[in-house]
Amino acid sequence: MSKPLLLTLGEPAGIGPDCVLRAWQAEPQQFDDVRIVAPAYWLSERSRLVGIQPSIAQSCDWSAARAQADLHCWNPVSAYGRQRVVPGQPTPATAPMVVDCIRQAALKCLRREARALITAPIEKAVLRTQGFAFPGHTEFLAELAGNPPFAMMLASHQLRVALLTTHLALRAVPDALSVDQTLATLRVVDCDLRRRFRIAHPHLALCALNPHAGEQGHFGHEERDILRPAVREARSLGIDVTGPIAADTLFTVQQRTRFDAIVCCYHDQGLIPLKTLSFGEAVNITLGLPFVRTSVDHGTAVDKVGTDGVRHESLLAAIEMARQLTEQA
Repeated sequence: MSKPLLLTLGEPAGIGPDCVLRAWQAEPQQFDDVRIVAPAYWLSERSRLVGIQPSIAQSCDWSAARAQADLHCWNPVSAYGRQRVVPGQPTPATAPMVVDCIRQAALKCLRREARALITAPIEKAVLRTQGFAFPGHTEFLAELAGNPPFAMMLASHQLRVALLTTHLALRAVPDALSVDQTLATLRVVDCDLRRRFRIAHPHLALCALNPHAGEQGHFGHEERDILRPAVREARSLGIDVTGPIAADTLFTVQQRTRFDAIVCCYHDQGLIPLKTLSFGEAVNITLGLPFVRTSVDHGTAVDKVGTDGVRHESLLAAIEMARQLTEQA
């Protein structure tokens, strides 16, 4: 039997369970090789709320054969007991279970017992109350993997954007940029586009931080002191990168279609154009890890739990992307 794709539900009171159920209803065959890393009741209770009721099997033993059911859960957190989940109301009581599900799934990927990890969104504020010291999944998974150089990239059919900084206050971004860190990100993006996406000669763009790419220092010095030197060094290593290019023109169709990926300085610089073009259909990919990790492009949306406003397309795209990247590797 082939190794499974692992899917964590994230915040059990959020829309993660809804997305799984709606995705299964839309394309049940997509779950044939997926093992959901969660207690089965997180799904079964939600299934009654949304009126979608697949058969759900659970095993606490990793080595157990996949049951004949529509959805198969592997529950590595049974020792925590059954914690009450109220749809739309995240609670610290389930936070250790959420984190441990992610940890155990990542360890299976690191040991090559699973092909890839797909993650539904977590409620970061709730996890922090229980000692979760990471801005998000990306940084947590990187630490579990031994802190390799990594990058957060979101991809759709129209655009790929990678980030120099991730979950960081805007005022902290300039101080977080450096030549070494920019070069490391360019190298990770170039490497994984070749290795994972099978793009023989990736062409990257580096987005400027300041208006008009700093306009020769009139609007900031980051382009002169950090971004341009990093581009020069990257080119000396054989990386095909252009920039820094001013953000107000880089995302026009004439510009963005020239590049295989655009590397942006901060979160919203990249995600605003990406989500404007492809919201609900994009996939979050962590580059640089020794295993494939994909995720949805949205948050927990606790206000939409149990409603028809939940979209499942990004989860299906994340599953399909994980499958494609592992097949190409």
